[in-house]
Amino acid sequence: MTFEKETLELTNNAGSTSSDEESGADLKYEQELIRRVDWRLLPILGALYSIALIDRTNLSNANVAGMNKDLGLNIGNRYSIALLVFFIPYMLFELPSNLVLRRVGAAKWLGTIAFCWGVVMIGMGFVHDWRVLTVCRTIIGFFEAGLFPGCVYLVSSWYVRFEVQKRMAIFFLISVFVGGFSSILAYGLMQMDGVGGLAGWRWIFIIEGIITVLVALFSFLAIIDFPDKVLAKRNGRFLSATDVEIIKGRIERDRADSIADPITWAKVGKHLSDFKLWVFALLFMCTAVPAYAFGLFLPILLEGMGFTAGMSQLLSTPPYIFACIASFTLSYFADKQRVRGPIIVAQAVMCISGLATIAYFSTVGIRYSGVFIGMAGAVGNIPSVLSYQSNNIRTNSKRSVSSAVQVGFGAVGGIYASLVFRSVDAPRYLPGLWATIACQLAMIVIVGFMSVYFKMQNRKQKEGKHLEGHPDFTYTL
Repeated sequence: MTFEKETLELTNNAGSTSSDEESGADLKYEQELIRRVDWRLLPILGALYSIALIDRTNLSNANVAGMNKDLGLNIGNRYSIALLVFFIPYMLFELPSNLVLRRVGAAKWLGTIAFCWGVVMIGMGFVHDWRVLTVCRTIIGFFEAGLFPGCVYLVSSWYVRFEVQKRMAIFFLISVFVGGFSSILAYGLMQMDGVGGLAGWRWIFIIEGIITVLVALFSFLAIIDFPDKVLAKRNGRFLSATDVEIIKGRIERDRADSIADPITWAKVGKHLSDFKLWVFALLFMCTAVPAYAFGLFLPILLEGMGFTAGMSQLLSTPPYIFACIASFTLSYFADKQRVRGPIIVAQAVMCISGLATIAYFSTVGIRYSGVFIGMAGAVGNIPSVLSYQSNNIRTNSKRSVSSAVQVGFGAVGGIYASLVFRSVDAPRYLPGLWATIACQLAMIVIVGFMSVYFKMQNRKQKEGKHLEGHPDFTYTL
């Protein structure tokens, strides 16, 4: 029996897999068990990444709240530099962080790095020099580097392949939904201008930093470890030994990597020689560009459309809500139909349409509708590209390396977005919008190439070739 046939049996209802009553009861319990994992794993990871996104992108909110004048960020390219420096350590330390993650444990590692960047975020509320702000952003990039690849690695380790995109979407979209309200929160904190003798933009950093520290402390207790390590931790009270074996059995039938293979530098080198990892990374870089462009520049783009600073903050939220609904709908469809590439292409086309609308229509209402369409495509492709990678690799060590490299290239996308949206191009930012559209066109070409490649390899698998080191593994198109 192939992996895909076995996975189909696991994800269908009891009646469609067996007429045997005991087998039906077992499958029902499996689904109850997975829902229990969902509720324990996804909300806390979504909460952690929510605060990461807020802390990463709140510079734009603080900028329109007066920080640019107080710190002189409106001089030259200082604002772009403050944005850019975050991504350099973010990119460099993702792979080392994932290698440390399994040794230290998910709760300890992810909670610790979140606590550390929260403390730095609080400190940003008291800086008086743009260079000190830039150093703080660099430090935050260092600590945040381990969070997203660690979360992706952890989520992909708990579920079978055609369950994973919905879960990636839930985890990521929790953060997008909460992060979408960050502009409203920032608008409220702006009203604290003068409290304690501090400007409103300073309170954005201080209060959001305190929230980060509190969520980080809670995550020490809430995050569960990898399936093969969970019983060795306090999370053993959450799952029994039998429960863990059921989950590991599902993973073993799906892709035969429920037990982690030791990570060595030789294996890291071997995995890095697989061109697919770099293709997945390039895809993620391309989809990160519009996501960061909206996250870092949306209030500024809205100001360029003629809205006030306050309205720009408030109007930044509705597109995120729409993007969450659209993304989850397409992710559900992708898992149900067992496809990845066509969904990525469809969302890239949505993003292109939205960006072109922002760029070339003169009516403010139509341009604002372009934000909804463009953001839905950009946000939706984050879980889609992550799942594309997760479905087409095997072994824990490769999953660890691949998720780190892939998310690391997302930082390259952040650098790209920081540089192409230049102050001199205000208020329409046409060069930046076109540079972002180019990335979406590249995604369509890359997915087309990989679809042809995967089809060729799957045909060879039917002729006896082992893909990803296993006789029954096939690539997901």
